[in-house]
Amino acid sequence: MSTEAGYAAPTVTVATSLPKRAMGAVLIVPVVTGPGGEGSDGSPTVVGSPFLDAEAIGEIQVGLRALGAKAGAEQVTRLHVPSIPVGSVLAVGLGADRDEWPADVIRRAAGVAARSLSGVGTVITTLTELHLEAAIEGLILGSYRFTEFRSAKTAPKDAALGKIVALSTASGAKKDAARATAIATAVATARDFVNTPPSHLYPGEFAKRAKALGEAAGLEVEVLDDKALAKAGYGGIVGVGKGSARPPRLVRLAYRGGKGKKAKTVALVGKGITFDTGGISIKPAASMHHMTSDMGGAAAVIATVVLAAKQGLPIDVIATVPMAENMPSATAQRPGDVLTQYGGITVEVLNTDAEGRLILADAIVRACEDNPDYLIETSTLTGAQTVALGARIPGVMGSDDFRDRVSRISQAEGENGWAMPLPDELKDDLKSSVADLANISAQRFAGMLVAGVYLREFVADGVEWVHIDIAGPAYNTSGPWGYTPKGGTGVPTRTMFGVLEDIAANG
Repeated sequence: MSTEAGYAAPTVTVATSLPKRAMGAVLIVPVVTGPGGEGSDGSPTVVGSPFLDAEAIGEIQVGLRALGAKAGAEQVTRLHVPSIPVGSVLAVGLGADRDEWPADVIRRAAGVAARSLSGVGTVITTLTELHLEAAIEGLILGSYRFTEFRSAKTAPKDAALGKIVALSTASGAKKDAARATAIATAVATARDFVNTPPSHLYPGEFAKRAKALGEAAGLEVEVLDDKALAKAGYGGIVGVGKGSARPPRLVRLAYRGGKGKKAKTVALVGKGITFDTGGISIKPAASMHHMTSDMGGAAAVIATVVLAAKQGLPIDVIATVPMAENMPSATAQRPGDVLTQYGGITVEVLNTDAEGRLILADAIVRACEDNPDYLIETSTLTGAQTVALGARIPGVMGSDDFRDRVSRISQAEGENGWAMPLPDELKDDLKSSVADLANISAQRFAGMLVAGVYLREFVADGVEWVHIDIAGPAYNTSGPWGYTPKGGTGVPTRTMFGVLEDIAANG
């Protein structure tokens, strides 16, 4: 459920023992393939449960065996266990047993468990004993629903989770649970932005909502309207927004957490195209409705800077978010037009559907005026990303060392960013006969890398930077999986926040 202050997550509490009576709750327990393994009955075995006595564990395992249940990854089975004071028990499979559990295995299992529960207001789980933060994130994100535009006739009859009781014996569990709740809430806030239809989330409204979130978190907020953008020379943002009756915006959100001279400054930039028809170079009608997600980068950036403020990171984080709607009309820019990006570089617009790089270039130049140590830019930029890496793996490009650092963190967070090169020879493909640059290459190959090379032209010398292409990963057009629903995913919020935490800790 969304509010003006962002997504309202379930209440999370930490407990060291099972409640004495919780008949309205469901207890989620992890199970693995039994000791016999392949070639045996492979019956499920409960793991990570110091909160259950031998009798209760035995009842669960006997019940699962009687039902013919399996413990394959993300398989769920619900049963009644008389000796446990809850309404029912949900066993979620983890596959073969391990000595250590990767966070995303637990996160996905928790997400599947949450999605399988209909009409349950409270869950209690021992998954948190295997990985507390991942389990909480998975439960919150797996229970996510976007119902703002549903009438009573079609609204889901089962409410999202209202309360999560995390069973844990770990020291610092309450602090870790609060961090996990904050991260999942930020991801869900980004999802809400992406899922809001363009009829209701256009540049002016997007800016208004971003401002409200920023001010609620104590951020410095600046919003430039179309007149201010034109006066200041933001030719890319103005050019892309010319075709729409709903004019563009540029939002700046600044968190000043760095108190000492050695504190780092990180710039965040996110593409905020609230709807992309392609402009005069119009897209095919099929699947154009998915372009409601073309502001996924902006959504993640806004959620991330707010999260950084709420977590009190000891660094400065400044978000620069360009917002526009790319429409065809009598006032729209044409293929062959020349515009001047903020900072003075001229660009021949050969394809109006390569608009994201035009607004991002303006924002990158402005962000670099803050003299950041690092710049992270993310966008649903190229269909070529999905050709190269598929629908779930972001492409990460930029300064070699920082690119690799971001990729490692992204993989650890379960968002699976993959490092990609930026070959220098691709710049030759962006030559124009009338301007400094063209906005597309004449070649049909390496489109994701060409876009990265274009953006590199606008990054100031000495700034470590990355570009994260999330064209596929920002929006799930297929069925739900793990903790990922259909629609907005919130990628790469967790990656960016993980990078901010890493910079705060290690510089």
